[in-house]
Amino acid sequence: MYDTQVTLVGHVATQIDYKETVSGPAARFRFAVTPRYFDRRKDVWTDGPTSFYTVWARRTLAVNLAGSVSVGEPLVVHGRLRVREDPPDGEGTRWFSAEIDATAIGHDLNRGTAAFRRVVRTETPLMVNQEAAVV
Repeated sequence: MYDTQVTLVGHVATQIDYKETVSGPAARFRFAVTPRYFDRRKDVWTDGPTSFYTVWARRTLAVNLAGSVSVGEPLVVHGRLRVREDPPDGEGTRWFSAEIDATAIGHDLNRGTAAFRRVVRTETPLMVNQEAAVV
């Protein structure tokens, strides 16, 4: 309820790292966000500094992400922002990283087209056994 929800527009910076875990499928990738602004003195659009985020997707979102997204593609990512602090290194330097626990990811249709394909869900043996136990 008190999570910080963010929506980011940027590009996929690394390949999708997909894994099957004990708690279900998980995928992560690095996401580059570069703001643009209009420089009135030069009368041109200019890129600002790029920020990088680690985006995490779980369960069905992870499976669909791994089958749909490649490096360099423009995306819109929505999710919970997490700022993580790593312990100080040998020199006493503290490191911070920003991560997004994604709840929705999609292609940025301002930059291209996409063709949506609905995933047909199949019943797993666990679901079938649970339904038989209820009857």
